Amino acid sequence: MLLEVSHRLAGLDTLDEMLQAMMEMVCWELGAERGSLFLNDPENGELYSIVAQGNQRRRIRILNTSGVAGRVFTTGRGMVVAEAYKNKHFNKEVDRQTGYVTRNIICAPIRTVKGELIGVAQVLNKKDGAFSRDDLKLLEAIAMQAAIALSSAIYMEKMQVSRAKELEFLNVVADVTSEIELGTLLRKVMGEATKMLCAERSTLFLNDEKTNELWSMVGEGIAATQIRFPNHLGIAGAVFTSGRSVNIPHAYADLRFNPAFDKKTGFFTRSILCTPVVTKEGKVIGVTQVLNRHGGPFTAEDESRLKAFTAQISIALENAKLFSDVQSMRNYNESMLQSMSNGVITLDDEGRIKTCNAAGLRILSASGQELLGRPFAELFTGGNAWLADKVAAVDATQAPDIVVDAELNFGSQSVSVNVTVLPLLSGEQQKLGTMLMVEDISSEKRMKSTMSRYMDPKLADQLMAGGEDILGGKTVEATVLFSDIRSFTTLTETLGAQGTVSFLNDYFTLMMDCIQAEAGMLDKFIGDAIMAVFGVPLSHEDDEDRALRCAIAMIRALQGFNAQRAAAGSKPIDIGIGLNTAQVVSGNIGSPKRMDYTIIGDGVNLAARLESACKQYSARILISEFTQARLKGIYRLRDVDDVVVKGKTEPVRIFEVLDYHTDESFPNLMEATGHFQEGRKSYRAGNFAKACRSFAESLRLNPADKLSATYVERCETLSTADPKDWNGVWTMTSK
Repeated sequence: MLLEVSHRLAGLDTLDEMLQAMMEMVCWELGAERGSLFLNDPENGELYSIVAQGNQRRRIRILNTSGVAGRVFTTGRGMVVAEAYKNKHFNKEVDRQTGYVTRNIICAPIRTVKGELIGVAQVLNKKDGAFSRDDLKLLEAIAMQAAIALSSAIYMEKMQVSRAKELEFLNVVADVTSEIELGTLLRKVMGEATKMLCAERSTLFLNDEKTNELWSMVGEGIAATQIRFPNHLGIAGAVFTSGRSVNIPHAYADLRFNPAFDKKTGFFTRSILCTPVVTKEGKVIGVTQVLNRHGGPFTAEDESRLKAFTAQISIALENAKLFSDVQSMRNYNESMLQSMSNGVITLDDEGRIKTCNAAGLRILSASGQELLGRPFAELFTGGNAWLADKVAAVDATQAPDIVVDAELNFGSQSVSVNVTVLPLLSGEQQKLGTMLMVEDISSEKRMKSTMSRYMDPKLADQLMAGGEDILGGKTVEATVLFSDIRSFTTLTETLGAQGTVSFLNDYFTLMMDCIQAEAGMLDKFIGDAIMAVFGVPLSHEDDEDRALRCAIAMIRALQGFNAQRAAAGSKPIDIGIGLNTAQVVSGNIGSPKRMDYTIIGDGVNLAARLESACKQYSARILISEFTQARLKGIYRLRDVDDVVVKGKTEPVRIFEVLDYHTDESFPNLMEATGHFQEGRKSYRAGNFAKACRSFAESLRLNPADKLSATYVERCETLSTADPKDWNGVWTMTSK
């Protein structure tokens, strides 16, 4: 019978077949109802039954210290159990689960030739009577005879399982490492790690060197949420900082484990296997953490397999991270290029257009399909051939070139551009192609042209260079100029509509030349009046002098204009000019639909009042004491009056500017002005008789001086009235 056992087992190929055949022979020889053969799993400390003969075939795993089988395996001695339910080692729970009733048992150890204990053979319920010691000896003999074949089969099965795992491992590694996209790679790594180690969950943490944090983009078995924490905290942090693996069979018994995450997610962590992810240079770049192995704690083999797996995927992870960084940089560069207001065009070494950003397509009035891949020289011909020539020259010399304020024509549209042409070189200084930076300055040129109509072109250049801040609202000191044509309403009645427009255009052209010559800014035209400002938006050290020189130039230009009108048979015109220096508020004022860059303040109103006062004082240019005090040049001025203008309560001293006069228009100017100033002193002192004599002498020297005549009349009136509390101030009752 024993020879038959050896002969029969030797003819079988698999461990399953051997176990089934052995149990059939044992049950036949011993007259038993059922038999099971348990083999020891030394890694897990368990006895497992691959097959059980009888009504059912089940896989059974028990601790190798429990039950009758565990007792026999632990002691190495066989047992005969006459009454199973009275034996303290018998596990009644198995019968309750299977519904089978065990009466008696014999169980024998299975040893190899070297005496190594590899399992136990157990037979249940002898059909006729009870098991005897002879039955036990027979079972032990069969077990010993079968041990050689079983050991070989176990070894071969382990080899086959190991080979299958290695092939599966290689296939997994090949599949994972072929992925270059970081997010997909992480999902694959975690999925394969979970499946390979029969775990419930796995997470790959990568180190963020910028923040010194471990982060996970995806966790297998968890909703796709990013986890971040300092790279020295928790079990993952300990593994990352030490570079050594950790295998924890009972998580809650380990002080390094933080149960807060379990509370947050509702997951219960039983066992943990965590290994570092190390590059071939020995640098730790992250950790792989696997949780809750099915069937018990993680084994040393699991740890070895996970280490091998992470070692293989570390290269793929580095490549994926590098690819992700390159992609991020590429996206950043593309986003930056697309957001640029300047056009950026790149050509390959054959002169074909490789890229063109949105600004470039807009400037060139073309689409990507029309440009990309086409030779640059074929697209820029005719009037635009100069740009193709520049590109060819830079390609030949490899020296940058710049073209300023050039024209590109696309159909009926013309674009003003600044172009920079640069050679493209690799890190090894190899020629890659050419790059063009195209700046559209058409709007700037139009703006400059428009601004030049309001101010000096040089001032417009400064404003363009200064940017938006220079036009912001602010309080500044400036000199305001108002001018107005006398009796303009009567003039328009004689000229008619067309004649009035033509006249104003000629007149304003002359006046604007004077304003721009002194770097003033035209604020606005108000009918026939002009409002200009000096010191806004850009200030100068001599803005008061500039404003006064401008006023003098306006009167002299008017004299020439009147000479032309007289030659054409037209009546001459006269103007009045008022100047005042004060703190004003400048800025863009209006609504979102209509804005106006202007100035406001009491100083502006005073300049307007002085222009109007020119009529009362028979003057052409009147300036306030504030302007007079800041003048740096020497001018011919005379003190006109101390007045309270309409809308004000404080008096202001005003001066008349006489520099535009000639000996013909104002004879004996210096001597007459001297008598006038003496008259003003007496007038302020209330000595009207003496003042009247001085003004009369001034009038004798220049009979056309209406202001002296006005003061003679005023002094005669005041002498008769003899006013009380005289302070020398005249109050204006009209604007």
